[in-house]
Amino acid sequence: MAPKSIKGSPVLAKIIKARRLELGLTIEEAAFKAGVGTKTWSRYESGESIRADKYKGVCKALEWKKLPDIEKDYEKDYSNILDFDQYRTHEAWSKYIEDSFGEAAAATFVVGSDILLDEIQEDMNELARMPKGTHIGQLNNSWLESLLPPQFLMEYDYNFLYLLRYNVERLRKIAHHGGQIIAHSVLDELTLYLIVEESRSLFEDEYGLDDYIFDWVFDLFEDMDIITFLYSDLFYLSDEHAYHFNQWNINQFFT
Repeated sequence: MAPKSIKGSPVLAKIIKARRLELGLTIEEAAFKAGVGTKTWSRYESGESIRADKYKGVCKALEWKKLPDIEKDYEKDYSNILDFDQYRTHEAWSKYIEDSFGEAAAATFVVGSDILLDEIQEDMNELARMPKGTHIGQLNNSWLESLLPPQFLMEYDYNFLYLLRYNVERLRKIAHHGGQIIAHSVLDELTLYLIVEESRSLFEDEYGLDDYIFDWVFDLFEDMDIITFLYSDLFYLSDEHAYHFNQWNINQFFT
């Protein structure tokens, strides 16, 4: 019996979006070519499954004969590129991430969290010299402004960065003790996403690690909603939305 749908994944979602952008298509144009609605196409780019009867339309829109093979190999050996021993002894090494997603993923957590903590502290030092309520967009130079979701720029004051720093340190303690890393809140997702993004400058640019190594964080979340709602221009989030800034520190996931 033919499958009822093609299983979605964060990796396939990234590939679909990248191909759409490569072809210069808007979501509306891609959806029209595929014979689906714009909301349906947006769900494909969020990692949701593709119904079997929509498969040919998606391939046609993206000018593919078939969907690419996106099987990931988290067990790929990077030991000839990276010396994992230097990271394994770090206080932020996560046995849970290593066992679930591989050594390279665990190394991204170590390096990314170190970099993120440094950049948070740099911005906090600058904000401490400014009047209460100053946000990072008002700094002459902010390490974090380009990394954080743009809709809520004016919320990123000293108090928020203090909370963000605390959350990084909390996750590192869980990692150090071998605990399971779970993103219960939007703030948890954001913290982990920022950690992985901060590691790219070393692992992707300097060592040339495969791009999918950084996707472990979306497998941990089991979706790419943080990208869809916080880093795309598809939505303006109202106060009641799960990903609105007011909801970030509330445990909503895997509870």
